[in-house]
Amino acid sequence: MQTNQVLDARGLNCPLPILRTKKALNALQSGETVKVVSTDPGSVKDMTSFCEQTGNRLLSSQQAGSDYEFVIRKT
Repeated sequence: MQTNQVLDARGLNCPLPILRTKKALNALQSGETVKVVSTDPGSVKDMTSFCEQTGNRLLSSQQAGSDYEFVIRKT
């Protein structure tokens, strides 16, 4: 899946992956996407909750080795 931006949040713990994701989304136009890569296992629940609360769309969530990858579309 092609994205407009990739955010490397590996090595960061809660709440930093969410805060960086929020900042990245603020810089995007509506309909654009960001891929977030994190190593924090808590980010799976956090990204889901974040998208539900902000209205942005979580297009995919998967684990790739020790990384958690999320693709979010800005609404």
